[in-house]
Amino acid sequence: MLKFLTGLFAWFGGLFAARPKSSAATGTAAVLIAAAAFVGPWEGERLEAYLDRIASPPVWTVCYGETKGVKQGDKYTSQQCADMLIASLSVYHAQLAKCIPTLHQQPRDVQAMLTSWTYNVGAGAACSSTLAKRANAGDWRGACNQLPRWDKAGGKVIRGLTNRRAAEQTLCLQSLKQGA
Repeated sequence: MLKFLTGLFAWFGGLFAARPKSSAATGTAAVLIAAAAFVGPWEGERLEAYLDRIASPPVWTVCYGETKGVKQGDKYTSQQCADMLIASLSVYHAQLAKCIPTLHQQPRDVQAMLTSWTYNVGAGAACSSTLAKRANAGDWRGACNQLPRWDKAGGKVIRGLTNRRAAEQTLCLQSLKQGA
């Protein structure tokens, strides 16, 4: 976990050294950092590819749940995994923002939790969900309350997903209450 956070903060520092600060970039970067800090411990870091048999069909997975382009025998460093997570979260956040145009107007942790969820379920499922419909109707509390429904993999309730969704829901609702 320490390696993950060190890599994450190194990436964050590099983000702002590479280009001038803008409020949009700073806001999105803060969302991605919050999302990565949340996702990392839930997904766990695996430096060597493994076959995720809970997925249906089973899929080769590495780092923090990355599946795109992963094949048997792939190996990565902790830094490569952290970079891969941030890059993937950035893509999922952007995809979610396309189908929920007011996402960027929401508090950081609402965005981070919905980005975490989208990273886990995929943008297609996220964008066609009741959660997205509620968010687009301006019912953000209702959107947060949809998160616990997404606790299955391969058609079975997975305790870890139940716990993750409960944590996402709690942080999402707290963020709405605080406006943070």
